[in-house]
Amino acid sequence: MSHDGVGPRAVMRSVAFLTAGVLAVPALAGCSEQDEAARPTAGQDIAPAGRDLVADGGKVRWAVDALPETLNTFQADADAATSRVAGAVLPSMYRLDANGRPQRNPDYLESAKVVDREPKQVVLYKLNQQAVWSNGREIGAADFAAQWRALSGKDTAYWTARNAGYERIEKIERGAGDLEVRVTFSRPYADWKSLFSPLYPKEVMGTPDSFNDGARRKLKVTAGPFAIASVDRKAGDITLKRNPRWWGSPAKLSQLVLRAVPREKRVAALAGGRLDLAEIDAAEAQRIALAARERKAGRGAPAAGGPAADLTSGKALRSWAVANGSDEDDADEELTARAKRRKAVAKYAEEQASLRGFVVRKSLEPSFTQLALNGSEGPLADERVRRAVARALDRDALAKAVLRPLGLPAEPVGSHLALAGQHAYADGSGALGGQDTREAQALLSDAGWVAGGAVKEEKKSKEAAGAKASEKSDDSEDTKGAGGSENSEGTGKGKSKGGGGSSDDDGTYDLGDDKPGDNGSSAVLAPAPLTERERAELRARTAERSSGEGAGKDGKDGKDGKDGASKNLAQDGKQQLKPGGAAGAYAPAGTAAPGRAAAGPLAKDGRPLTLRFVLPSGPGSESLRTVGERIARMLERIGIRTEISKVADESYFKDHIASGQYDLALYSWPASAFPATDARPIYSKPVPAADGSLNVEQNYTRVGTDQVDQLFDQAVAELDADASRALVRKADARIWAAAGSIPLYQRPQLAAVRDGLANAGAFGFQTPVYEDMGFLKKGAHGPQPSHGNPSTGAKSGKDGKDGKDGKDEKADGSEKKGRTEKEGRTEKKDETDKKGE
Repeated sequence: MSHDGVGPRAVMRSVAFLTAGVLAVPALAGCSEQDEAARPTAGQDIAPAGRDLVADGGKVRWAVDALPETLNTFQADADAATSRVAGAVLPSMYRLDANGRPQRNPDYLESAKVVDREPKQVVLYKLNQQAVWSNGREIGAADFAAQWRALSGKDTAYWTARNAGYERIEKIERGAGDLEVRVTFSRPYADWKSLFSPLYPKEVMGTPDSFNDGARRKLKVTAGPFAIASVDRKAGDITLKRNPRWWGSPAKLSQLVLRAVPREKRVAALAGGRLDLAEIDAAEAQRIALAARERKAGRGAPAAGGPAADLTSGKALRSWAVANGSDEDDADEELTARAKRRKAVAKYAEEQASLRGFVVRKSLEPSFTQLALNGSEGPLADERVRRAVARALDRDALAKAVLRPLGLPAEPVGSHLALAGQHAYADGSGALGGQDTREAQALLSDAGWVAGGAVKEEKKSKEAAGAKASEKSDDSEDTKGAGGSENSEGTGKGKSKGGGGSSDDDGTYDLGDDKPGDNGSSAVLAPAPLTERERAELRARTAERSSGEGAGKDGKDGKDGKDGASKNLAQDGKQQLKPGGAAGAYAPAGTAAPGRAAAGPLAKDGRPLTLRFVLPSGPGSESLRTVGERIARMLERIGIRTEISKVADESYFKDHIASGQYDLALYSWPASAFPATDARPIYSKPVPAADGSLNVEQNYTRVGTDQVDQLFDQAVAELDADASRALVRKADARIWAAAGSIPLYQRPQLAAVRDGLANAGAFGFQTPVYEDMGFLKKGAHGPQPSHGNPSTGAKSGKDGKDGKDGKDEKADGSEKKGRTEKEGRTEKKDETDKKGE
């Protein structure tokens, strides 16, 4: 469910997150006020409706990226579509609630608890007596035992992706009756609730052949509210039908069709009546929201936007003049172009009319985007340089750049191991410290990177991060410089006197490559001199006194004061003069922080400080590129240059991230309810393999410590839940301090939903209640759907919380296009101040 570009799941699905109980659908659990992780940043937006309001029957067509290569979630090529099928047709002992916390699934499990801790941990499962497989056989100990043997790792004939947790089981046996299963562990296992979710029948798990091949393309025996009716690979459909043996609440839908539709074709499929439900990107969400406003305006409202959106009266007049001019060749060419445009406009208007039957529902995905720092070699092998990069980042600004235009709460993620709402969540970023330009420069200085140092002349390679970049023209202004202006909202498309900071979508370009004095301006490589800051501060104070509006507003964050008139100054070194964070996150005492602008690039031993920044170039990765270019400008302020390489989406993860061919990169990880188990491969210390290579598992930053590994080991063996979570939080603090990866923001989740479809949309942490999905009865009214414009942050798809906490501020609840007049004036003033500095 990627909405900001390529994440690891798009290329290399981690089975750790497929086996951790993420296939479930429980009710919201209550949370105590003392629980610091009690509230998710955003709730669900699914138009919830009681089953009595939902009609029986009907079919929903739900988009997936591609048909799954396997229906076995424990195999290496399992993907999100595999999980979706398994969630509808297979048992899960535990499932996640709306807070991302595991809850017992009463359809399969009456109770489960640890009945012994000494000498061995024993868990007793009591199964629902009505629970049966589709062939009529009771679900029982034989199924548990078969799955354990297949996933234990003892029999290499089973082609499993990983065996986390199952390798700790010593034996499984029948309890006092057929409905009891006793699981005895050889070693204590805190995350035992992650096991047997999903649970496959012994017919699949019983032999290597049936495991390896039998469940790849079909599942003959199932036990969920739906069963697989057909798999049509030519048409790209998997059709699920009601399970006649299902003992729980019967499915409202007669059929649920999972249809393979690429993201770039989903709007056309929605408009063409081929889909009822689809995850979409921000541009598509904006278009559907626009159609909803057209519907609200009336039946005859013209379609806004589209191919004719940029056709001004001047352009139209010129087109008419050329088409009716004396030059026949030009006239013919223009007439052909006008005909094509009319055809495109008509098609767009027809699609917009169809899209008026959809709404946009939005929440936050159970995953987060991070900045990864490859610590295996180069400047980032030095922990001080990695910390300097981290201290240069304004994570609040990055989160707002992505989430605020969508009307979603814009809060930076505070943990590598959990998200807000989950049991293990706590903000551990204090172990590293917040944005502080002076401290970042001091760290670089202590690491030996000094401004104005001699740089050895060498031919600059066009090879960046393992991919050959496109050649650049020597006189191109668009490929050099950081672009001191931020007027472009981080898109990098606008030129500036400082060098532009923009480039084509493909190839490599440098940020901060202008020499001081080029184009009549100096490169911004360090905080402005003290006198400049004083002058800027004086201007801000004068403006505050004259306007009475508090100089701290930037047009977006006028209420919290954090992005106030001193925001730009803060990013240039006048922020957090008092220390914050844990010991070890700073340069040694006595190290002087540079107080003046750097006279040249930072250098060490004749080498400039330049980092390779790899970003995807595909059409669905715009927000990642926006964030990457903002980060590059933030790093330039402390003297770090970045060489950005934009590569194809299909090779981004496999050929660059996994292979370590990068210095900086942006990608995402899903959150797990069982971080002690699932997050360990991501953050454990890489170790040498037998063949001399480095075994990194999923730790693609190559940064790890023995202390983090020990804390994971202790947490996964600690049966006291509170003590185990405390150990996980300590591990997270250590991960922050090592600065191998910097969590930025929770990813947006946007869904286009046919109007009237209830209990479906942006699910957040909680996976769908498949049996409750359906269309409202005639005359039934559910909650108001989301009709807001994602491009302006208009709040329309409320999740029951965002409208109360004020996090979305002025943009929420407004149907106006753009910001308020007052905010616009403030933004112009802010931009003027930037240019003046």
